Amino acid sequence: MADISFFNQAKLLIVDDEQVNLILLERILRDCGFQNMLTAQSAEEAQDLLDSSFDLVITDHRMKKITGLEFIKFIRETLGDDLPVLLASSELSLDLEQTALDLGANDFLPKPFRAPRVRARVTNSLRHRQVRQQLNSQIAQFDLELRKRTKALQQAHLEALERLALAAEYRDYMTGRHTHRVGLLSARIAGELGLPEIEIDLIRRAAPLHDVGKIGIPDSILLKPGKLTSQEYEVMKTHVQLGLKLLSPNTSRLVRMAKLIALTHHERWDGSGYPRGLIGQDIPLVGQIVAIADVYDALVSKRPYKHAWKTDEAIDEIKTYRGTWFAPEVVDAFLTVADFNDSSTSAIQS
Repeated sequence: MADISFFNQAKLLIVDDEQVNLILLERILRDCGFQNMLTAQSAEEAQDLLDSSFDLVITDHRMKKITGLEFIKFIRETLGDDLPVLLASSELSLDLEQTALDLGANDFLPKPFRAPRVRARVTNSLRHRQVRQQLNSQIAQFDLELRKRTKALQQAHLEALERLALAAEYRDYMTGRHTHRVGLLSARIAGELGLPEIEIDLIRRAAPLHDVGKIGIPDSILLKPGKLTSQEYEVMKTHVQLGLKLLSPNTSRLVRMAKLIALTHHERWDGSGYPRGLIGQDIPLVGQIVAIADVYDALVSKRPYKHAWKTDEAIDEIKTYRGTWFAPEVVDAFLTVADFNDSSTSAIQS
């Protein structure tokens, strides 16, 4: 239902180069209850007055210099489509109506002015404006709520993934904060390779999920203090497929990257890795990056089956497999960011 106060407070601009028409139209509108009106005797004067605070414009058609049609075009180019505009004219024709509509007029006000017709056309135009404003306000509020809920869902989704990564790590309790460190180191390598910031952040968040499939590996294998048998090793390798199942069918960009990392971080540059034996650049870059970060942190960490290596020993081991297990360019990036001593290594692992 229309808000009466809206009509009483509506701000109108009346443009006509004949003073008698301005006086007559203003009188009719005041009798209808409209109080907030400004008048202009030319389109040039009206252009100086015009701003987004107006609720309706009534403009004469035939005016000197700038015509009503030209003024309507100016309004649309300046303020867009929200402001209702009525074209007043005693010379309405089908061609004029079509031209005016094409330029953005909302309705017509025939001359000579008649109070009932003026009231009806103006009230109808203002009612449409009010409904449109209310609709736009509702859309804006809905959009705001949607953004809030989307952000909350994204945060909840991220927290769930982080907990999933931690759950996998708790199975292999000797690794400490391995997944966290792999994420940080992978992000540093990605930065050194010049990847965009958004990709770096995704890698930082996705890399900790690289071994999430270990949740499904039996403790007798996962926590075995000695070397795995060939049969046990084959079971261990299935954590890649288990990780994919855990991360599917989610299709967010973060999870898509996590699935790609889980699937490819055990591939080797020379094709000797698993599960698909990919060679060289067939291995996605994120898989190449996390492969190095994962191996390095595993080397410098104590595991049930090994002691923790010294930093320089682990770095030398990565160098040894440059071009065989690991992508040469990614190894070079790792060596740049891994040019740290024991104290800075602790900072990475914190």
